[in-house]
Amino acid sequence: MRAARQTDSGIRVVELPEPLPQPGATRVRIRSASICGSDLQYLKLGTRVTLGHELAGEDEDGRAVGIEALFGCGDCDACARGHYNRCRTAIRNALGLTVDGGMAEYLCVPRAHQVPLPAGLALRDACLIEPTAVSLHCLRLAGIEPGMRVGVVGGGAIGLLAVAGAVDRGGEVGLAARHPRQIEVGERLGARAASGRFDVVVEASGHPSGLADAVALAAPGALLLVLGVYGSGIPLPAESFLKELRVQTSLGYCRHARGRDMQDAGALLARKPELAEALITHRFPLEDAAAAFAAAADRRAGAIRVVIEP
Repeated sequence: MRAARQTDSGIRVVELPEPLPQPGATRVRIRSASICGSDLQYLKLGTRVTLGHELAGEDEDGRAVGIEALFGCGDCDACARGHYNRCRTAIRNALGLTVDGGMAEYLCVPRAHQVPLPAGLALRDACLIEPTAVSLHCLRLAGIEPGMRVGVVGGGAIGLLAVAGAVDRGGEVGLAARHPRQIEVGERLGARAASGRFDVVVEASGHPSGLADAVALAAPGALLLVLGVYGSGIPLPAESFLKELRVQTSLGYCRHARGRDMQDAGALLARKPELAEALITHRFPLEDAAAAFAAAADRRAGAIRVVIEP
């Protein structure tokens, strides 16, 4: 089968044996895979496994499924509660970083982490279910209610999906983003330019400057949701202490009392097809994976989510 990997000469599509199903897993025919900022970071870290963790495809019975990229060990207390995003072994199973991802024709996926897609969500758009679940998980932790003022800092796909989720929950949303295209899309999704003070602020940029902007936008006593990834620690500005901000980190997605974040994501995307229309800016066949990654890395050119279709 064909698969996209980093090689000594850059991103290349290579030939690999088709994966063999393991106990508890089945083979999924991948139909769409989108490029996340994390994928670009994985390349910098030197990963040589098959890339891709935002995935959708068809199971062996032809059913459309989204794929959770967080597996966990399945045996610890966190996994037993459905919080596999908190499992200490999850990094060992990080698709596209430590184990083969899904920018390939096939991927073997545990049955427990295949999520049936709702009617109305096209497979070619359904790779967005994974980043949507990341944003909705964050908003669920915050308990967003109608009328809350919600600020979002960062206009990548995760930030824009947080905008869409907060608007869907009845929030009054303000967006602070770097590039004009991101601001334009945020306005299409129901946000205004961020101004004033907010009850909840989502930091989705992953940069210290974005964190400082988020703290500045927060009202005294507000909730600061750190959705961006800070591998070396969260550099909170002094203003966060002066305002007595409550800080909530957020990682991935999981199951919850009413279902699972991935199901919530699929339902939102099916209900609002305009999200995929707004966020997917480029599509490439698998053989053009190198060009797809080049487009994804060029945010100034307007890329938000770049999709590869094996």
